[in-house]
Amino acid sequence: MRPVVFRDARLIDPVRGTEERGDLLAERGRIAGRGHGEGVPEGATVVECDGQALAPGIVDFNVTIGEPGARHRESFKSGGLAAAAGGVTTIVTQPDTDPPIDDPAVLEFVTRRAREVCAVRVLPKATLTKGAAGQEMTEYRFLLDAGAVAFGDGERAVADPVVFRRCLQYARSVDALVCHFPQEPHFSALGCATEGLFATLRGLPSVPVEAEAIMLTRDIRIAALTGTRYHADCISSAESLAILRRAREAGLDVTCSVAVPHVSLNELDIADFRTFSKVSPPLRHEDDRAAMEEGLREGLIDIIVSAHRPWDEEAKRLPFAQAASGGVGLETILPVSLDLHHRAGLSLPMLFERLSRTPARLAGLEAGTLEPGALADLVLFDPDAPRRLDRKALLSKSKNSPFHERLVQGRVLGTWVGGRRVFG
Repeated sequence: MRPVVFRDARLIDPVRGTEERGDLLAERGRIAGRGHGEGVPEGATVVECDGQALAPGIVDFNVTIGEPGARHRESFKSGGLAAAAGGVTTIVTQPDTDPPIDDPAVLEFVTRRAREVCAVRVLPKATLTKGAAGQEMTEYRFLLDAGAVAFGDGERAVADPVVFRRCLQYARSVDALVCHFPQEPHFSALGCATEGLFATLRGLPSVPVEAEAIMLTRDIRIAALTGTRYHADCISSAESLAILRRAREAGLDVTCSVAVPHVSLNELDIADFRTFSKVSPPLRHEDDRAAMEEGLREGLIDIIVSAHRPWDEEAKRLPFAQAASGGVGLETILPVSLDLHHRAGLSLPMLFERLSRTPARLAGLEAGTLEPGALADLVLFDPDAPRRLDRKALLSKSKNSPFHERLVQGRVLGTWVGGRRVFG
């Protein structure tokens, strides 16, 4: 592989917390050095950045791919192309596929298939319970050996606290990360909007925000009891932040993520029964959305994820209560997240700490940094370019974007995985 020199880039370094103009050298798939106007190695490819931002590639910790079972919605090939177009260099895939990733043989199929056709790195999660049914543990040690980076049941919560405790005890014994979706399933089963005046006026079945707080409190208490590494997947309420703050103050090994829709949209975005904005958990009140912003500024929220969940038109073009939950987000995670920089005051290094550095660390990946020796997974982008998002232009097989026609600033100019250009 030829060396690559990125000349005159605005280097966004989430580890040093700096932005500075300079050059970056990638050799043999890794970052080899950085400087200012040094010589170009013989045979190197030179990328003229012209002062545009160069940052570690995004590590998206919550991505659903349709393989196995639903290639018509998203394949590893189409998902990889979409990820590369969005500046995402690694996708951590959800395990609630059909069949679920609860067996080393299924996991090995996923890993092999991704390696063959996907443009970006793929790190799979495996299910916490067999069939993601919440009843019986999977074999974590065998799944770790087969390549699983974390365990969870996707958008299904383990309701039985006895089963959940056993899962966490086993996970602790093999030092596995547990990613759990903190929504009390009995509360959440029939609701499609957040309980309150807005849902009542629209006549929508609703779910109280306490469904999240109840399950998150239970999870953290059991994580404290077992000493397990715990990650709360896609929190969405101000009350959850208060619970997490107390856990951090108690010294617990607890992290959390927020999905882009929950930091950029609120319940009013479903006012016209727009099913593309139906997500899980449902969009919250504006004060909860604002709390997510503050949690990111404060550092209480560790990761921003796309929560990429592709659905075909038939699953979305239904009455609101019957439509599937979720939206695609691989191609929009960067431009929509950049609103936090332009409007909410997050610096670019702080933003990429949540988009790249922390998720890479949780996944055990030598990425998310511009330090020498790290993987040369990089994104070059113009953070100020205005554009209107168009779902029909997305490379994903599914087009169910909640951000269709949204005005944003930010455009990906190029994406590199291991020093090899995969977009731009």
